Amino acid sequence: MSKAHNSVPDHAEAAAKFLQDQERANWHDKALWFNRQKRDVSANLIPDWELLRETASQIKDNVLANLDEYLVQFEQNALQNGIHVHWAADAAEHNEIVLQIIQEHGVGKLVKSKSMLTEECHLNEFLATQGIDIIDTDLGERIVQLAKEPPSHIVLPSIHKRKEEVGELFHQHLGTEKGASDPAYLTEAARVHLREKFLTADIAITGVNFAIAETGGFVVCTNEGNADMGVHLAKVHIACMGIEKIIPKAEHLGVFLRLLARSATGQPITTYSSHFHRPRAGQEMHLVLVDNGRSAHLGRKDFYNSLKCIRCGACINTCPVYRRSGGHSYHYAISGPIGAILAPNRDMREYADLPFASTLCGSCSNVCPVKIDIHNQLYQWRQVLAAEDYVPKTKKDGIQVMAKVLSSPTLYRVAGKSGRLMMRLLPGLANNKALNPWARQREMPQPPKETFRDWYKKNRPKDE
Repeated sequence: MSKAHNSVPDHAEAAAKFLQDQERANWHDKALWFNRQKRDVSANLIPDWELLRETASQIKDNVLANLDEYLVQFEQNALQNGIHVHWAADAAEHNEIVLQIIQEHGVGKLVKSKSMLTEECHLNEFLATQGIDIIDTDLGERIVQLAKEPPSHIVLPSIHKRKEEVGELFHQHLGTEKGASDPAYLTEAARVHLREKFLTADIAITGVNFAIAETGGFVVCTNEGNADMGVHLAKVHIACMGIEKIIPKAEHLGVFLRLLARSATGQPITTYSSHFHRPRAGQEMHLVLVDNGRSAHLGRKDFYNSLKCIRCGACINTCPVYRRSGGHSYHYAISGPIGAILAPNRDMREYADLPFASTLCGSCSNVCPVKIDIHNQLYQWRQVLAAEDYVPKTKKDGIQVMAKVLSSPTLYRVAGKSGRLMMRLLPGLANNKALNPWARQREMPQPPKETFRDWYKKNRPKDE
């Protein structure tokens, strides 16, 4: 019996819901492709772009092969710098560590910059159950927080929202004018709203883009300066990072900073690349190192190098499936092709549908700045999930039937002839969207008068 999990809509169901609004789907597609085009322009301006990608890939290969040593080195240097270092085995432990730090300081007001790790750990929801209000200060994150939605993209959290929808949200929550949708006006309203949050927060939480084993410091990249605003005003800085974010030396940082923003948004560099090495006078700095399944992933020989990911979102921007289905259809903190690799490692039953949400076109692998073989890993996950019986019975039965048909020339010819006959005699049946899923998103073609095989038999050279 199939072990497919049905507690949440699978990708196909959620994508179908997203596609009901064709105008939104078309706009979403174009917006993401615009980002992909900017990435291409920016990459082509760098003569040594491919050398940068290869260098970054090899640095990350070295990190993953020696991760235990680099983590110990990083911890030792961070402790010497006066940073409190915590280790969390999973999301629950991460959340408890953050809660304990908050409770020790007796505060209830926090600001947080963008952090996909805290999204992965559902930190906001956990703290809410403890009566603690946490404010996301990245503009896109704040928009989805007000909408009570998760981010739909790891770099562009509210890319699925129209400016009119943002205007209505801000009218409800920030008191802006009814019907206002001018981006400059809405941005200014958000700036005023968040400035008060920065000034009154006692604790600032950030993510970590890169942690340097050699120095014990770390780097946070933002375009809005919100991480800096929070950290420089707060008495306590809590940085949360996955254990894979290590790089060996400070000299390697330039490679990744040149790749990150260009791959994400086409910028030469993020507006703010903030370096943190030690707390300022009178401030506490805490660093939470989180495993949450990464060690298990590291042990999977076919999938471990997806831990090289630097969360640029390039694979998401280029993916034809993501662009047409929206980020929420992936029902995991990290959407798109890279999320479809990482999610099954967390729970094969829950995320068995995601590796199938791909055309395997390879565009994701082509744009990945650290050269992860994303499309190949998606294919490999399909094999694992099928072998472990996590594929829906209908899909499994269909694949078995197709395997028999495609492996038998006789059955293949009979099936093709039957299909063409049905399309000629019963076109209404062939185009019935309820009976023929293939026709739901496509117009069925006219059946050919002659097959290629028949044409070739008549026209092949006589000396063959």
